[in-house]
Amino acid sequence: MKPKYQLIIDDIKSYILSGTYKTGEKIPSELALQESYNVSRQTVRKAILELSNEGFLRSERGSGTYVSSQYRSRTGTKTMNKTIGVITTYISDYIFPSIIRGIESRLNEDNYSLLLASTNNDISQEKKALEMMLSYGVDGLIIEPTRSNVYNPNIAYYLSFKEQDVPFTMINAYYEELEVPFFCLDDVQSSYLATRELIAKGHTQIGIIAKMDDLQGKFRMKGFIKALGEAKLRFQQEHVLSFDTSTKSDLSANLEVYLNDNRDELTALVCYNDEVGLEVVNVCRELGISIPDDLSIIGQDNSYIAKNANIKLTTLTHPQEQMGRDAADWVIKNLQGKKDLPVSTYYQPVLIEGETVKAIEVE
Repeated sequence: MKPKYQLIIDDIKSYILSGTYKTGEKIPSELALQESYNVSRQTVRKAILELSNEGFLRSERGSGTYVSSQYRSRTGTKTMNKTIGVITTYISDYIFPSIIRGIESRLNEDNYSLLLASTNNDISQEKKALEMMLSYGVDGLIIEPTRSNVYNPNIAYYLSFKEQDVPFTMINAYYEELEVPFFCLDDVQSSYLATRELIAKGHTQIGIIAKMDDLQGKFRMKGFIKALGEAKLRFQQEHVLSFDTSTKSDLSANLEVYLNDNRDELTALVCYNDEVGLEVVNVCRELGISIPDDLSIIGQDNSYIAKNANIKLTTLTHPQEQMGRDAADWVIKNLQGKKDLPVSTYYQPVLIEGETVKAIEVE
């Protein structure tokens, strides 16, 4: 349990960093804060003193307490090296080490420092990461959005970066509410190519496992539907298994039910990514479903886990390291005053054949 003065500090910092309280604006009086937080005057004064020491507030005798921007000059701008903040959903998992490696290699070339944070695809952790970046005073920012297919309550923080002329770009996805440059795989095309490959191999009963709280999942579903439509195949809701960040831990159990329910009908599956594809492989082994004899599957992203698995997963490429380099290059060029930088960059996926797809006889 946080001490009461720390709750006041955290709230006021959030209001300042998100732009709710503007620089030079007077904050509520000590009495108002006492009543609002149901605390003593001493507790309020302790919070205000600490915020003043950190450069977030300044007090004027007989007038009140005002928002200060002094905190910005006490942090990153002290050093000669410019610092680029990087916020990703995960750091050590899946394709993220490769993306970060690409960012770091490009920043090193121009002697930029990197400040790294992750959100675990959690909105409240994203808020903390954004507040840290704003407090530190990063010169630029590269962000992988958190739960990009649902409304994000942290939009105000991004607008604060814009107001402060801090350049930022997004990778893997973007927030549709914001006009922001981004670097993304063409996720519609990735799932489209996966589905088309299965159709070309004679499959007509094709399912999809889709993660729907991220924009990638929405677009990969779109590519799946597009390929079915072109082939005049019916989209069947019962062939869709969707999940999100909160239900990911239940995926194995849900896959067991889904595969059992559809085992007499489905012959192929498009998987949200390689991680899901390998989870399907594991569940199929438990259920006695042979891959690819009974079920063909395609992953996406060409991740290291697909390369190192004991079955060679058919998958599609993801730029990973190149995306990281390009995003870092965009921020550096923006800080150098370069104009006409790209506002949207899509990388085209390529199918990589593995051992998990089999052609079926057309009767």
